[in-house]
Amino acid sequence: MDRRTFLIRCAALSAGGVLAATLPSWAQRALEEKTLRFDSDLYRRFTDPASTDRPFVRWWWNGDRVKADELVRELRLLHAAGVGGVEINPVKFPEEADPLDTHPLRWLSPEWIDMLKAAFDEAKRLGMTCDLIVGSGWPFGAEYLEGDERGQVMVVAVKKLEGPATVVYSPFELFLEADPQVNNPYPGRTMELVSLQLVPDPLDDLAQITDLSEQKDLDRITVEVPAGSHAFYALVKVHGFMQVINGVPGANGPTLNHFNAQAVRKYLTRMSGAIESRIGPLRDHIRALFIDGLELEGANWSDDMREEFIRRRGYDPMELLPLTMYKTGGMGNVIDYRYGVEMGDAVRGRIDRVRYDFCRTQAELIDERFFVPYSEWCRSLGVLSRVQAYGRGVHPLGSSLHCDIPEGESWTTNWLKHRLGEEMGNEDYRRGRGYTMINKYMSSGGHLAGRRTISAEDMTNTYLVFTATLEFLKLGSDHSVFSGITHSVFHGFNYSPPEAPFPGWIRYGAYYNENNTWWPYLHHFMDYKGRLSAVLQQADMYTDIGVLPPLSDMWSTMGMQNEPFPERTNVPWFTLVWEAIHKHGNGCDYLSDEIIRDAAVRGGKLCYGPKAYGTVFLVAVERMHSEGLERLLEFVRQGGRLFCVDRQPCLSLGWNGHEAADRRVRELVRQLRGYPDRFIVLEKPADNDFMGWYAGVQRQYALTPYLTFSDPDPFLIQNRYTADGGEEVFFIANTRLYEPHRTRVTFSGELLRGKYPWYWDLMSGERYRMELDRDGGIDLDLGPAESMLIVFDRNRKGPRWNPLPDTGGNTLVLKGWDVGLHHAREGWTRTMRMEEPADLRGTEYVNFAGDVVYRTRFTVEELPARPVLNLGRVAGIAEVALNGRPCGVRWCGRRLYDLTGLLHAGENTLEVKVTTTLGNYMRTLTDNPTAQKWTAGRKTQPEQSMGLIGPVTLYAG
Repeated sequence: MDRRTFLIRCAALSAGGVLAATLPSWAQRALEEKTLRFDSDLYRRFTDPASTDRPFVRWWWNGDRVKADELVRELRLLHAAGVGGVEINPVKFPEEADPLDTHPLRWLSPEWIDMLKAAFDEAKRLGMTCDLIVGSGWPFGAEYLEGDERGQVMVVAVKKLEGPATVVYSPFELFLEADPQVNNPYPGRTMELVSLQLVPDPLDDLAQITDLSEQKDLDRITVEVPAGSHAFYALVKVHGFMQVINGVPGANGPTLNHFNAQAVRKYLTRMSGAIESRIGPLRDHIRALFIDGLELEGANWSDDMREEFIRRRGYDPMELLPLTMYKTGGMGNVIDYRYGVEMGDAVRGRIDRVRYDFCRTQAELIDERFFVPYSEWCRSLGVLSRVQAYGRGVHPLGSSLHCDIPEGESWTTNWLKHRLGEEMGNEDYRRGRGYTMINKYMSSGGHLAGRRTISAEDMTNTYLVFTATLEFLKLGSDHSVFSGITHSVFHGFNYSPPEAPFPGWIRYGAYYNENNTWWPYLHHFMDYKGRLSAVLQQADMYTDIGVLPPLSDMWSTMGMQNEPFPERTNVPWFTLVWEAIHKHGNGCDYLSDEIIRDAAVRGGKLCYGPKAYGTVFLVAVERMHSEGLERLLEFVRQGGRLFCVDRQPCLSLGWNGHEAADRRVRELVRQLRGYPDRFIVLEKPADNDFMGWYAGVQRQYALTPYLTFSDPDPFLIQNRYTADGGEEVFFIANTRLYEPHRTRVTFSGELLRGKYPWYWDLMSGERYRMELDRDGGIDLDLGPAESMLIVFDRNRKGPRWNPLPDTGGNTLVLKGWDVGLHHAREGWTRTMRMEEPADLRGTEYVNFAGDVVYRTRFTVEELPARPVLNLGRVAGIAEVALNGRPCGVRWCGRRLYDLTGLLHAGENTLEVKVTTTLGNYMRTLTDNPTAQKWTAGRKTQPEQSMGLIGPVTLYAG
């Protein structure tokens, strides 16, 4: 064995627990003197991310008007831009686009499958990864579906009446009132009256309801209304009520009934059978089959729903089902919570329990009949299941447990509506947040199931198509990481042939297109995301706190909501709890009643799958199954701590046997109160300041963080991960768009035992050793939109981390700029003079798009040891050259440059090229329907800042 091999093996043994002192003295010296470099598997992957680490893009095959040579061209474009894979997504052709002389291919036709094969073959040649969406559009369906294979919805029509009176209705009038105003109603839908009831208003006793259902098959329905206020309820079943949104030929028509297991299996096997019979096993071509969010627009019924409800819940729901319903509109959202009659407390209490039972039955059936068969189908094909496992009718945590890759969402739209990076409000869960509230459910489900790849439809863009910058995409994507996402599928890349009139075919997306001004720089962003995912997908998020949100209470009082965008929630602030936990150096997962019930308790920990929680928070939870509370009582008895925020459980869930179940809940809570040091009821802050609130809870109850910030801030986010090699990984980001944040971070002592902190540069792939003080702390100066990856491993020696400061001594403000503008689309060049750089938004070039080159000359008498160039604020991507030598590209955060070895004593010439977005320019193309659709047609967009804004300074760093 040679000396080098011996050293490497000794180091490996040391990492496995053998003390370094057992090494020969010469080997210890070699380790300490950095004569060898021991790169971990994790670091090697960080420097060279796999295709599955790199971001994917949703690849819209617009109208399935695709050709093989163009598919190949676009894959090569994406590969050159650093994209690791594609999600092939056939979608309806954009209404305003010019189809040229192309023809749509029918989904699953031989010609369409041949195009799949062309894409698969080229992706494989390039080393890229393919996923394939099931069906087309959302939710999926097809023209050939019939009968109970089509989606069904049960809705209610309510007519307010004053008696005494005799009122006559036709079924058509009731159908018109009940007809749900979905986004894409199916023209062939049919309606059926299920029951008719006359209900006094208010309703204090269910015996007061008069059943008129014997008239439901008549052409004229007569209602004799007694004196007083009443409401006439008609329960209506709608067959085939909606059709696929944005589907392509062959996968258009009515949506599938996701509550019908036979129809689900038939649909899925038809798809895989058609493809595999022509090109062979799908496992040879794709990584995963994908299902978009189940935007079922309120679908809630199948032919055997009543029988299944009775079997599962023990009673017939039909008499009271109409009273559980509200008036619904688009996406199944409730548009009137006061649609029916007022109810007394006793009646309302019973109706809430029936409503919960109906929601629970829906969630169980869609789980058993859709998610489970889908996962089994994927396994039978040898591919992964990737699913946005949420939507109305779905338990967002329970259903995510079944899929190999659970997926959430983040949205650029929040920039326009809620100013991402500029505000972080508490009055609206969406305010200032790029991630959707569903992401915490998806990542938690992934953690509980032992998954590491948790993807997101990232930075979904249905408004800001031409204005999204790479910096803004990073900012929102960093928010996704905070919510537990480890892989991005960006939204999205449009199939668009070069001959299509500018800007091409656009269904949605942030204009990932070679005609975008920032396209030549896209690979920088993709490299950043690839390195980050390469680490996070090889590690487990550290979460030792469990959080039960009040989902069951919401189902009881409001019904299921349209995830991921509920119009209302029963507790608007509940998401602020998990955020505050993470922003103060702890980590948490969401739990569910079922997870708690099925968990084991070991050593004072609530254990499920690979997870063990020593602390559990119930957030505004009033209703729980007694089985779950029994498990929590066992947890507390063994030493676990249970916090109830704002309220504590006092009621059971569901109707059947509820009296005994209520008593059991109250008894269990009484027993929990016998452990006052471990069963703690917390008041929520009156002003919803959960940042300050949690800091106080953390101190008072010794909820030990693994890191602390001296200056916590709503925009300062962090997560911790543990990798297979024992590395402890910290993702820290300042998500303010324009302001820096300075803080001192102190790591817990457990992290410092035999491990040393390194800064892994997500921009360059390099790493640098960080020096902590004796307290385990270090000062961080995070620029706007700046993120950091700090990794604790066993390496001791290496280059020291010495970040560029944003200020320094002997500052020189650079002035006197010659400015040249080259328009990206119109080709013209203009020149002007600026004494100091200024925002182009305030000039005659407000509608410019392209490259702006700023040149100046300056003299330096004495060279500083470490000269630093700070461009100040830049609205765009900056590329710098000094004295004709390139200094690099900065596309986010502070635009700082180390000029060591480039700066001359005497005169120097500085050139700064700033690449702007297309946004302001596109607004001026009033005769371009695509440009107008995405700048004025969707939402009037504000003018963007552009160019070098400064001030530009040179100083000693």
